Amino acid sequence: MKASLQTLVILPLLPSLWIICRLISKDLERIQNSNVSPDDGLARASTVGAQLLLFIVLGGMGHVGTNKLIPSIKYYMLRRGISGKDLGKKGTSKENDDIPEALGIVPGAIFLVCLMFCLVGFAANHPSKLLDLNSALLSICFMLFLGFTDDVLEWPWRYKLFLPSVASLPLLCCYEGSRSVVVPIPLRFLLMVEGELTTFGKLLCYFVVVDTNADGSIINLGVFYLVYMGLLAVFCTNAINIFAGINGLEVGQSYVIGCAVLFHNLVEIQSDSLSRENHVFSAMIMFSFLGVSLALLRHNWFPASVFVGDTYCYFSGMTFAVVGILGHFSKTLLLFFIPQLLNFLYSIPQLFKFVPCPKHRLPKFNAKTGRMEPSTTKATTAEGTQERANMTLINTCLQIFGPLSEEVLCVVLLGFQVICCILGLYFRYNLAQLIFD
Repeated sequence: MKASLQTLVILPLLPSLWIICRLISKDLERIQNSNVSPDDGLARASTVGAQLLLFIVLGGMGHVGTNKLIPSIKYYMLRRGISGKDLGKKGTSKENDDIPEALGIVPGAIFLVCLMFCLVGFAANHPSKLLDLNSALLSICFMLFLGFTDDVLEWPWRYKLFLPSVASLPLLCCYEGSRSVVVPIPLRFLLMVEGELTTFGKLLCYFVVVDTNADGSIINLGVFYLVYMGLLAVFCTNAINIFAGINGLEVGQSYVIGCAVLFHNLVEIQSDSLSRENHVFSAMIMFSFLGVSLALLRHNWFPASVFVGDTYCYFSGMTFAVVGILGHFSKTLLLFFIPQLLNFLYSIPQLFKFVPCPKHRLPKFNAKTGRMEPSTTKATTAEGTQERANMTLINTCLQIFGPLSEEVLCVVLLGFQVICCILGLYFRYNLAQLIFD
């Protein structure tokens, strides 16, 4: 494994491993200092530390299974013609090599198997979460199927935007959390002043419920909150899909986001928050997800021997939507998607055809220098036809730092992802109290 990949794997996981060790040591001390019999396996299994250990073992098994199965499955893909050329290798000896596509089906399938095993142990300690786990399995399985069919049939974009919202319906049907949001302190004057609703507040009451007893600090969005969560599923699946195009980027960004989500879960578990059970549920999913993703990353890292395809992008996006919705931290989840959000906002003119948008917007490879350069498209302006760089975060990175090798470019982008996740966690635990009560 290359040094750059080893660093990417280890650094994001270190904070979570530290918290896991603390949780396990606390549970061991509690067992030793209590009157629980050493032979009472049920009592030991009920501790959070024991549950986390079980999830880690299942995640490790998922990693091993994915790593062993990918080399076998990729030959079946090649034999069936499910393959493509690496556009980042034009002008090299590997230009015409067939690279198997849609290998995201392997980690996705093994991930579902791991969750089925988790269902047995998790449901025993958290029977109220059994419905959540089944709905999570259904939604992720649907998106995995959609992604694989997209890799084979190449669905139009209108279906890619519609179907994730359909896949999120099982999640929304079993959602039992709050549908209210807390209004930021600086904006509350827009709703209530001196105990009376403002004109804007009265107008808003036609659509949602403004809690006058809380001086306008809480708004119950009702059905609109479910619409927001459905759109969250659409965003997560497609945001990863459009922030892609170089070896290792799709899986790498998902791995970093997964590490940030797991760290957030473990912090909440350690602090005994009211939503502790929800975060144990999310951590269970994340351990298996990180295990299978890490195995895929080994094969997709530069130079990639497999392509992950839309299969993995949809699978990973829906997995994040599942933990964000059922774990009741959807707003915190968006803080980890800052690069994807910036890339989407910057891409809007091309995505909605205000600016010409080619089929592929990935950077172009200069065979003479061995480096990636910003790709361009022709745009008609008042001054005539001009070439301008495609509007993606990847091309912007190349415009700022100059031509980079594909591996270095991926490391820079994933480094930015790590920084954004750290800032998101800092905002969540340090700055949010300045904006919210």
